[in-house]
Amino acid sequence: MSVEVGKKAPEFKALDSNLKEKTLADYKGKKTVLAFFPGAFTSVCTKEMCTFRDSMANFNKLNATVVGISVDQPFSLAEFGKQNKLTFDLLSDPERKISKEYGALHEKFLDKPGLTASKRAVFVLDRDGVVRYKWVSDNPGVEPDYKLIESELAKLN
Repeated sequence: MSVEVGKKAPEFKALDSNLKEKTLADYKGKKTVLAFFPGAFTSVCTKEMCTFRDSMANFNKLNATVVGISVDQPFSLAEFGKQNKLTFDLLSDPERKISKEYGALHEKFLDKPGLTASKRAVFVLDRDGVVRYKWVSDNPGVEPDYKLIESELAKLN
């Protein structure tokens, strides 16, 4: 399945890094960036999440929040967030359901059978949870265009 621009983002439930259950509805009323990433503590993922962290002042001005999502366990995400001083929610998708539903799952990560991970992907949602921007990469080494994400958020009321 894949999520399309102009459609409602699929609802989900996931544990955050504090073992609290979060749903997409928890972010309703806010512009939201869902940032899927392959794995905590990897070089590109660390750089990406730290870039989002360093851009939070801009996101705050745009009344937007960032949510990181990976297949890592909540405990790993908690340590990842702590070590990198991440100030936004990190959600755990160990069953790969959210990543799959959003069309953001590597079924054979790094061409290794049985190894799966979230793709690097970004979905910008408006305050009603409608997808207004989508970017999904099959190449885990490619980062999103951060300025474009901010530009897409700025277009939203």
